[in-house]
Amino acid sequence: MHYLIGFVIAMFIALTGVGAGTITTPLLILFLGVPTAVAVTTGLVFSAAVKLFLVPTQIIRKQVNWRVLGWMLLGGLPGVLLGSLFLAHLVSKGSQHIMNGLLGAVLVLTAIYQIIFSFRPISQREKPRDCRFCMPLLMFPVGAEVGFSSAGAGALGTAALLSLTNLAPAQVVGTDILFGFALSLVGSGAHMFSGAHDASLLKELVIGGIFGVIVGTWSAKFIPKRPLRFALWVWLLIIGAQFIYNNAIHPIR
Repeated sequence: MHYLIGFVIAMFIALTGVGAGTITTPLLILFLGVPTAVAVTTGLVFSAAVKLFLVPTQIIRKQVNWRVLGWMLLGGLPGVLLGSLFLAHLVSKGSQHIMNGLLGAVLVLTAIYQIIFSFRPISQREKPRDCRFCMPLLMFPVGAEVGFSSAGAGALGTAALLSLTNLAPAQVVGTDILFGFALSLVGSGAHMFSGAHDASLLKELVIGGIFGVIVGTWSAKFIPKRPLRFALWVWLLIIGAQFIYNNAIHPIR
């Protein structure tokens, strides 16, 4: 089952570009009953492992704007460490319901933003104002969100690059992939240092994910990306709402 889940998640990542943590963490918690802290760590490590296969291609094709990436990481890396520390604090307090409720809120807000963004007229996205120096301030909360929930780096990073820079679409994709990879790497290291991980689960997900990336990359040219992305955001909106509902009907500990 874990191999299949890793395969399906990685295939959707290759098809839609949505980050691994955004999909992996809620699936592990809701359908496999994995503790939130372990699920977040697994989502981050899985994201880093999957993107490891994509990073060299982006660099070789020169689709990474290193200067913009540096500005993003200036805010994102401290943020992901802070988010990781916050999650570790909640784990030490045994606040499972609070963690699940906050994770649900992150998923719902991210999904709503992406759904609204997808309906914006293309003309509004053609000439964004160049505000790359705003990136550290904006990427700090994104990094914190990734450190706490493993979700949001790919989705929010792409939205920020499209809205605040004049990068070509290919550079938006490449720069965002490296940004998400760096956050996942640092965040997963922080979580694993605290002991919140399941090596066996992670190994099976990664093995399935390798084949998923291959199949998804090959089939991406035949499947339209935008409708699939929209359907995925709607699904994540429902999943996030389920987290909030489950948290509301149980007493918070």
